[in-house]
Amino acid sequence: MSLSRRSFLEAAVLTPLWADNKIPRRILGRTGVQVSILAFGCGSRLLAYKHEDQALEALTYALDRGVNYLDTAYGYGNGLSETWVGRLMPQRRRDVFLATKVNARKADDAMRIIEGSLQRLKTTQVDLLHIHSLTSEEDLAAIEAPDGVLKAVYRARDEKMARFIGITCHSDPVVLKKALERHDFDCTQMALNAARAGMQKGRGALGEPVGDTFEAVALPVAKKKNLGVIAMKIFAQDGLAGKAPAEKLIRYSLSLPVATAVIGMPKLEFVEQNLAVVRSFRPMSLEEMEQISGELRVHKAELDRFFAQHVDV
Repeated sequence: MSLSRRSFLEAAVLTPLWADNKIPRRILGRTGVQVSILAFGCGSRLLAYKHEDQALEALTYALDRGVNYLDTAYGYGNGLSETWVGRLMPQRRRDVFLATKVNARKADDAMRIIEGSLQRLKTTQVDLLHIHSLTSEEDLAAIEAPDGVLKAVYRARDEKMARFIGITCHSDPVVLKKALERHDFDCTQMALNAARAGMQKGRGALGEPVGDTFEAVALPVAKKKNLGVIAMKIFAQDGLAGKAPAEKLIRYSLSLPVATAVIGMPKLEFVEQNLAVVRSFRPMSLEEMEQISGELRVHKAELDRFFAQHVDV
């Protein structure tokens, strides 16, 4: 299943909702929530600041300029990222769409992590709770088991510990497609970049033959179910750094039918550069997207191998 050229354009060229003339916002699928098209990734890139005060300065800088989506996880430094983000929550919680992730695969372990995440984030409820980093058929089976993490995230939503639930994946779009088809998620976060990291064979969102990609395989399922779609791995974990201008890589991913793109920004100058890109964002034409993806597709096999083994930390 692939998106037609007409539906692709209709989904991608979204009318932005402006936040005090700062940066555009889009609706996060069936959640109905307006989120900034730039989300602050609080993984290894946030932890690269080394010092908490520097990290908090960067987060505050972004929030003050219209970013309202923070993406963290227990797995980012075994709770350190959540702890740093939590320092801001007493003052900024109302300003933030707060997403975290749970990496345990057993329900009991997951509930302990979720409860700890709420404590570290200094909140009684996160906006979005993801199952972190789906990898394979075997991993999906563990998630779906009677004592698996899926049971825990459903419980967290039912008990108002999380407003919405989702699942993330950067390894295999075919497995993510199955997870999205089978289960009642509100959102999903997937690798969507101009080189199209993914596995096997299929067709791209523009209709052209390419290897299986999240864009070709998982994204259409998410859109059919009106899930909130969050793009990640825009720079392919730096695998595309220097191979195309950062501005074009960001524009490509945001020209897909997504609500926001999670980007790690380990320096204040990167925060400002990315803010400048999204403030002036205009969707790429199909011709522009075809051109840049064609130029970068030579790196796809290498990126597939990397992401098959990559662990989000």
